[in-house]
Amino acid sequence: MKPPSIIGVANWPYPRWIAHRGGGRLAPENTLAAFRLGHACGYRMFECDVRLSADGVPFLLHDDVLERTTDGQGPAAARDWAALSQLDAGGWYSERYRGEPLASLQALMCFCHATGSALNVELKPAPGSEYETGRIVAETLSRGWRGLLPPLLSSFRAVALQGARAGGASLPRALLVEYPGPGCMDLALELGCVAMVAEHSRITPQFVERLHAAGLALLSYTVNDDAEAQRLLRLGLQGLITDRVDRFDPAVHAA
Repeated sequence: MKPPSIIGVANWPYPRWIAHRGGGRLAPENTLAAFRLGHACGYRMFECDVRLSADGVPFLLHDDVLERTTDGQGPAAARDWAALSQLDAGGWYSERYRGEPLASLQALMCFCHATGSALNVELKPAPGSEYETGRIVAETLSRGWRGLLPPLLSSFRAVALQGARAGGASLPRALLVEYPGPGCMDLALELGCVAMVAEHSRITPQFVERLHAAGLALLSYTVNDDAEAQRLLRLGLQGLITDRVDRFDPAVHAA
């Protein structure tokens, strides 16, 4: 895998279009069914949310609690993987997906290797587990990843990115921000990041220019509007994360 030191804005190797949580809004988020759907729509890079079970197994789930996207209840971090793997993570979305399980990071890696897909892993630690989540996820990816492009690890939490650096120094990292305010670029550089990921409506030409001048790539979430996508592409962003995997064809909308 390429070390972070040789990945930056001048030689960004990843696909520009990235499917949010696997299949955007067209399938139950963060499940393998969603990734299969996103892949069928032509996507070859995916964003997902990864956290730890009670026994330290990395798996895909956005929320701290289980209610919204599974038939479980309570904090996800309170259950071990054996119990979590039995939950239904598809029935909330539609009857078609009833019985779809939560996905482990290991299972997702197998999918990415089989399909030649790249991955942006957002670290989603439970409160108090920021460093450990970053470290274990990075260690898991460092041991098991066999893709041509290394997974990009991102987080809103600086401590999680510090843990990721300790667990897998060769993996590239990105700082997630909602508002690109003063100091965020310096923090990204201090953390050894190769990129930032910012909320799309806050991105200005001046911010893009500053970031690129510092050698940092810029990705944006969650881009679902045609006019906004074109604006960001004109600004020269390296990545657009979208729910509209049915609307934006990566082969057509790449530039």
